[in-house]
Amino acid sequence: MPVLFCVIVLDLIGFGIVIPILPFLSPTLGADKIDIALILVTYAVCAGLCGPVWGRLSDRIGRKPVIIICLAGAASSYVLLGLASELWMVFAARGFAGLMAGNFGVASAMIADMTTPENRARGMGLNGAAFGLGIVLGPVLGGLLSGPSASFTLPCIVAGGMSLLAMLAAAIFLPESLPLQKRRDNRSLAGLVPALSNYGYLKAAGNRLLLSQFVLHQVAVSSVYYLFPLWMGDLLGWSAREVGIVFGIQGGVMVIVQGGLLGPMVRRLGEWRLLCLAISALLLGLISAAFASTMEVMVGSVFLAMTGATICIPLLSTIVSYTTTLDSRGRMMGLTSAASSWGRVAGPLLAGGTLAAVGYRGAWLSSAGVVSFYLLWACVQTARQKSSGTGQHVHRDA
Repeated sequence: MPVLFCVIVLDLIGFGIVIPILPFLSPTLGADKIDIALILVTYAVCAGLCGPVWGRLSDRIGRKPVIIICLAGAASSYVLLGLASELWMVFAARGFAGLMAGNFGVASAMIADMTTPENRARGMGLNGAAFGLGIVLGPVLGGLLSGPSASFTLPCIVAGGMSLLAMLAAAIFLPESLPLQKRRDNRSLAGLVPALSNYGYLKAAGNRLLLSQFVLHQVAVSSVYYLFPLWMGDLLGWSAREVGIVFGIQGGVMVIVQGGLLGPMVRRLGEWRLLCLAISALLLGLISAAFASTMEVMVGSVFLAMTGATICIPLLSTIVSYTTTLDSRGRMMGLTSAASSWGRVAGPLLAGGTLAAVGYRGAWLSSAGVVSFYLLWACVQTARQKSSGTGQHVHRDA
């Protein structure tokens, strides 16, 4: 766990570096707001297509080799982005980055391999804390490296270097979590792209509605990441530097919540009740953003929304792990990663379309509408778990 934590942190520092600079890099190459949304969508589409493949591959050859391959691909994509001199090169670099974006699902499968059901939420929280720490350091570093002259090559090269460091750390120190015999058994099963069988697999596991919540969650979160830099740039004249600092502070909140507070909160409230509270915070933050008129309220509303969102994914991943056997855990976590990616496709398109049609208030409210369905599902499931007396663990028809 400590080694995996460090690998994820290094990888996510690189990922976080490019978050605040993309909305400012692309216009220098002729992009408008719709192009920026399409760049985010390109990454997400490619990640959605390949997420199940990486997860299935990790069931067959092990988690560690897949993590190393994906880290090498990420390093290459950042270098390509830093060298981009035309808009199509940005699209190509982000598309390739999406194709290699299998790490989060595979890392979640590795954590599930190494933890018992009783401490799995804490393990998933540490995974999220590593993500948060990367998001603390990455955006701040990206904003600072871009400097007053808005130089984008240096931040991208440094991002690539961080992924290379993570790859070396994984290769040298990270142990394999999937037993050799289990890998051998999995090689005799279906191929790497079981697209036609995924629906049947999800139906048999009772995970179809549960998987769809990863989509709804990422629709809302990706809308925030798309809207916030544009919102603050248009209304307050902010640059990548200020946006990076805000995202960095939010990452610090993620580290504290997921790394230190999530375990005690789960023990006190249970996964389902805590999930309802977290989604409620996300919804309230989005609604507050729609009516914010001062910098303090604007930034505070985004902090509230993202703090709620921070708690959700570890809980969803924990709930999914309860329904999945060891031989298909990589596949299932790959599917959750793919579902999240498709949410990141829909989020910027929804936010960009409503922004163009009705402005920022409508864009924030459209995301809040999506989260309302997410909250309704969680409340229904909480009531169902309470009435059935199944406790924190969920099994079928979630």
